[in-house]
Amino acid sequence: MKTIEIDGSFGEGGGQILRTALSLSCITGHALRLFNIRKGRKKPGLMPQHLTCVEAIKNICSADVTGNETGSTELAFVPGKIRPGDYLFDIKTAGSVSLVIQTLIPPLLFAVKPSSVTVIGGTHVPLSPPYDYISGIFIPMLNRLGLKVEASIGKYGFYPKGGGEVNFKIFPEEKIRGIDMVSRGGLLSLTGQSAVANLPVGIAERQRHSAMQNLLPLAANINVMEVPSFGHGTFLFLKGKYENISAGFSSLGERGKPAEAVGREAAEAFKEYHKTTACLDPHLADQSVIYFGLASEKSVFTTSRVTQHLMTNLWVIEKFLKITYEIKGSPDSEGEVVVHPAAC
Repeated sequence: MKTIEIDGSFGEGGGQILRTALSLSCITGHALRLFNIRKGRKKPGLMPQHLTCVEAIKNICSADVTGNETGSTELAFVPGKIRPGDYLFDIKTAGSVSLVIQTLIPPLLFAVKPSSVTVIGGTHVPLSPPYDYISGIFIPMLNRLGLKVEASIGKYGFYPKGGGEVNFKIFPEEKIRGIDMVSRGGLLSLTGQSAVANLPVGIAERQRHSAMQNLLPLAANINVMEVPSFGHGTFLFLKGKYENISAGFSSLGERGKPAEAVGREAAEAFKEYHKTTACLDPHLADQSVIYFGLASEKSVFTTSRVTQHLMTNLWVIEKFLKITYEIKGSPDSEGEVVVHPAAC
């Protein structure tokens, strides 16, 4: 069995390296040795959220693992056969549900039968895509690649209590299509949700008003929502639907942060994307490239910002799949990316 060695301090040096490497180890059958995990972070090594990813993928492919403990900076992972099934994973903190499921979707697409995965944790927490982004932006992208994934949310989870519950159904697919997404076309609609959990609904109304004011002269249809949760929390999510793609942007409330700031942050993030001519928003570009690497055809896309996350993810994917890729554009600027899978 071939072993792929990955330096976890390369490039962006965060948890994305771990998640992508685990997914591809499971799919390719190559063993993984990951060292210097999150070396440059304030708290290096594996945190509870990362350990949930490790334990979850260990379960779905009967892997042999060493180094899977809090604070570990080195991990050895030897995958077995991918096993479909009905799975439940509880992060037990407000760790991101989205980041766990993004580790599990790629390998379960290669299982012999559909799977159901329920993850309990944070659905709307810092430094990760909220559930609305996964369901409204990321999964539609998978659909365009010929993949079928369904999502539903039972309870919302905010920092610090977590406790959100999300279910995903993943249907196997033998072939992943490539994409040609260079032009996004005109803006068809701008919609959103401004939500509160166990807080006065007036906060959500203020978030909504702030977002709409900061989006002018663009008009947006933003719904005010009260959502079920164990804890308190607020968020605002915006979805821009264009002729050829949708893009999503969000902001979270926190203690001491005015509702007006929540609305303004989401609006400004959308406007930063909208002023470019690019197709994929920065997060969708980063999250999609693993599928482009697994596709049977070349993919080409433009993104409003070539992030360090994107470049690091391509570097990891190349280690496992022997893809080739080209990035036209400077880091943190608008750019075009071409991915040539090994199958092409």
